[in-house]
Amino acid sequence: MSRIGKKAVELPSGVTATVSGQSIEVKGPKGVRSFKATDDVDIKVEDNAVSVIPRGKSKRARQQWGMSRTMVANLVTGVTTGFKKELEIQGVGYRAAMTGNVLKLNLGLSHDVDYTPPEGVTVTAPKQTEIVVEGIDEQLVGQVAANIRAWRKPEPYKGKGIRYKGEFVFRKEGKKK
Repeated sequence: MSRIGKKAVELPSGVTATVSGQSIEVKGPKGVRSFKATDDVDIKVEDNAVSVIPRGKSKRARQQWGMSRTMVANLVTGVTTGFKKELEIQGVGYRAAMTGNVLKLNLGLSHDVDYTPPEGVTVTAPKQTEIVVEGIDEQLVGQVAANIRAWRKPEPYKGKGIRYKGEFVFRKEGKKK
């Protein structure tokens, strides 16, 4: 039995959910998101809550049960509060700045890195050493943050690079004479 799947997803005020077949569409103050579930689960909207029920007792149905419920919960969270990833830049001369819709990264390479975020994601640089990625799609926000981080991952000797806020970077000891 899925402990996650058993719980119904509560719909806050101002959020509506409509189910048609295997797809659910959630509308809220920040936008509209939809999800198409597999044939192994049923999605029902009752009493201002969305519940996911498995069809049968097969292993795949039980796997899809918890995952589908989590996806529906992410839709509701996305259209109400949205998702946010914060990145920190550490290193001498490393900086970020926004020019229009393009994120300009100076990361010690021979050239500046220009990153244009995809539709539905907003990237801001409140300080030269901070980057904030926001949007209503959790997967897309995480992917954009990972793409930005991939330009210069934190290295273990000096800790220079782009890291998630609060991320622990294991530090190694340098050479000894």
